[in-house]
Amino acid sequence: MSLWHRAAVLALGLLVAVPLLGAALLSLGALLEPAAWQSLWAEPQSWRAAGLSLWTGLASTVIAWWGCAALLAQGFVQRTLTRLLRGLPVMLATPHAAFAIGLVFLIAPSGWLLRALSPWLTGFEFPPPWPTTQDPWGLGLIVALVAKEIPFLLWTAATQLQRDDVRRRWQAEHAVAQTLGYSPERAFWRVVWPQLAPRLFWPLMAVLAYGLTVVDLALVIGPAAPPTLAVLAWQWLQDPEVAVNARGAAAGGLLALLVLLCGLGWRLAQAVSGRRKGLHGGACRHQRSTDGHARTSRGFGALVALYTAVLLALAIGSVAGVWPFPDLWPERLSGQAWISVWDSRGTVGQTLGLGLASTALALVWCVAWLELAPRRWDLALRPVLYLPLVLPSVLWVVGLYALALQTRLEGQWSGLWLAHTVMVLPYVLLALSPAYLGFDVRYAQVCASLGHGRWTLLWRVKWPLLRRALAASAAVGFAVSVAQYLPTLYIGAGRFATVTTEAVTLASGAQRSLTSAYAWLQFVLPVLGFALAAWVGRARRFTVQASSS
Repeated sequence: MSLWHRAAVLALGLLVAVPLLGAALLSLGALLEPAAWQSLWAEPQSWRAAGLSLWTGLASTVIAWWGCAALLAQGFVQRTLTRLLRGLPVMLATPHAAFAIGLVFLIAPSGWLLRALSPWLTGFEFPPPWPTTQDPWGLGLIVALVAKEIPFLLWTAATQLQRDDVRRRWQAEHAVAQTLGYSPERAFWRVVWPQLAPRLFWPLMAVLAYGLTVVDLALVIGPAAPPTLAVLAWQWLQDPEVAVNARGAAAGGLLALLVLLCGLGWRLAQAVSGRRKGLHGGACRHQRSTDGHARTSRGFGALVALYTAVLLALAIGSVAGVWPFPDLWPERLSGQAWISVWDSRGTVGQTLGLGLASTALALVWCVAWLELAPRRWDLALRPVLYLPLVLPSVLWVVGLYALALQTRLEGQWSGLWLAHTVMVLPYVLLALSPAYLGFDVRYAQVCASLGHGRWTLLWRVKWPLLRRALAASAAVGFAVSVAQYLPTLYIGAGRFATVTTEAVTLASGAQRSLTSAYAWLQFVLPVLGFALAAWVGRARRFTVQASSS
């Protein structure tokens, strides 16, 4: 590696590592006040809130993990993985907050589900006082988290299975396992899944950290008395009193500790489970699942149906006028909510500008890093790059805000752009790495043998072949930027509104139609991004016409 190459890689690494480590140290530095921890221990809500966070985060992660594994097993065995993944872009494009708002409109006491059953079955003439949306057990939050995280885990797993070298090797090993007497399903669990699961550790950690520390989703559909610890920390961090603010930072530190302990516990459980399977691997031969395909097909169908119902509830709610209970359909439709959205179209422009700018910067950096960095450098920097995924959002945003204050970027569009880029970059890197690192080096060898240089290889061969992965990574990054809530509030200092901040704020009020309109818009923008990515990444066909002499 030449001196110029080393300098370029070092500059790329420092460009991202310095602000990431700086924000992490500043956020952790807020945890060094003993009085804040004493105040946290003395607060009567803290322990129950921490228990709720553990319960909702771990339950949703376990269910999403095994749901993803079952769907992957079905797709791999039946060779229907491509068909299974067709519906994922719409699911991935649905922001968490928008999904939660639509789910609330479905399961609330005055929601569509109870309206469909009233009064002919339930006898209700008025909405019952049932805690179906912000229930004290966190069940609504778990459902929302599971429905949102299964598509993300499926998509990240698919990026591994779409690598030609990996897919062919695993298919060959899967076929060999069947010749030894294993059923196709058992062969997947014994041969393919033990190799695939460790590659999904960082996506799983992102899911676990999000489930334990989510704020915007918990504000919409999570428990309220007490809320989860992340919501409590967010409320305390907004308090102008220094002692209460410090207690919020300590709560964020406790969440970080819980994420670390749960991640280590998960890693240990995986190791023990893998060892047991190795010791008893021959005990399960010839077992066949007669209804496994049907169960997983029904499971994915239920997931699609849930998303369809949620999006339909948002669409109808955005144009609903007077809608008394228990009527299944509004008495009249109105476009007043969309007129209000049009009057605030600067918010949409702000969201688009931040999403496009942050995604472009993150994608350029990721391509440059994956192209130039040696493998050992990449592996060494990955834990730093993934800090925004595993640190609690309420704690991470404290460090980002402190860093923005020190660099005088607080309340500036440039500061908000960089904050969004920091949050987008890990997702773009996760999405792009398998395809980019799995690029067949023989293309480079053939290109070099024809006398072409590095730039010709990139522009004419490598990037066109990776066009689909590049476009999909950009779409994911754009969706992540659109969904940002806490960084927009803190770094923007309330000066910059996006469709997400408007939707979450309106969700606490009674303006159903306006809330639905913003939530629907929050969904439409990422969907357009994924649609554009699908168009850019689609296979091109060229027709060559022979000219007659």
